[in-house]
Amino acid sequence: MPNWGRTHRIITRAVLGAALLTGALTHADDADAFCGFYVAGADAKLFNNATLVVMMRDGTKTVLSMQNNYQGPPEDFAMVVPVPVVLQKENVKTLDDAIFDRVDKLAAPRLVEYWERDPCAPPDPPRMPMAMAPMSPGGAPGGSGVKIEAQFQVGEYDIVILSASDSTGLDRWLNSNGYKIPRGAEPVLRPYVEEGSKFFVAKVNVKKVTFEDGQAMLSPLRVHYDAEKFALPVRLGLINAKDKQDLIVHILAKSRYDVANYPNVTIPTNLDLDERAKEDFGSFYAKLFDRTLEKNPKAVVTEYAWDSGTCDPCPSPALNQQEILTLGGDVIEGANPRGMV
Repeated sequence: MPNWGRTHRIITRAVLGAALLTGALTHADDADAFCGFYVAGADAKLFNNATLVVMMRDGTKTVLSMQNNYQGPPEDFAMVVPVPVVLQKENVKTLDDAIFDRVDKLAAPRLVEYWERDPCAPPDPPRMPMAMAPMSPGGAPGGSGVKIEAQFQVGEYDIVILSASDSTGLDRWLNSNGYKIPRGAEPVLRPYVEEGSKFFVAKVNVKKVTFEDGQAMLSPLRVHYDAEKFALPVRLGLINAKDKQDLIVHILAKSRYDVANYPNVTIPTNLDLDERAKEDFGSFYAKLFDRTLEKNPKAVVTEYAWDSGTCDPCPSPALNQQEILTLGGDVIEGANPRGMV
């Protein structure tokens, strides 16, 4: 009888790589893309080097959940993110980091070991059907042409929603309110001001944030709004870029999305690998990703797409209804794990 060996197979994740930071994520012809920049109370340099985003989209409704980290001294600072509409307190909430860990783990690259089946072996005996487990239940005017459209507190954030008639005025407003705007921000702000974007300014009390070796992971923020254009503003994130930035985007929707203004490429997957790959799969995958970008410069890399309610194989249970609610299902009617990819 032949010896049926093992096959190692790559299954990767739904991620948009660092190249996205030079462009934008949208489902239309025009595009905008970290989701903002940091401004410090002192003349210190703050760096944003990684952002994890989960977006849920249905019709014109977008739910944007952001997990960012920054490098810098422990002074109070603010995060500035362009948004298409004026947000109110009910549009903003903080999330637990655990939900991002769940999404990231489910979509992470993985090496799977399969035993090839002996075609001469007798079939397995029939099994009793298993019942599916139930799912969890789920303005006051400002200076320099800037207007405060709304202000409120959410979690450890003091939030102000601004509109501005010109980018220079917005620059002056931030400076006059004690924030040293990063050099080069004004021309990057200009297109957002000209298209009528509002500015979500979330000021953080760093006494409530844990720092490790000069880095901290902010409490994730979630916002939701209605807008025709499905876009992720990333141009401002380049202001805080020390070198390359990683932007990992997970999209939960009833259909798949591509980036409209940059090339899209899918990383090689479902590959049969040599036994040696098992010894250092992380290094192998990093080289595969780098190689994909080398062959497709400036491309956005899609690493995985699958039904969010299942996977094959699953490193952990698939997203349940409560987790879908956390990521936006509470404001998008009919959202459920089986109906999204």
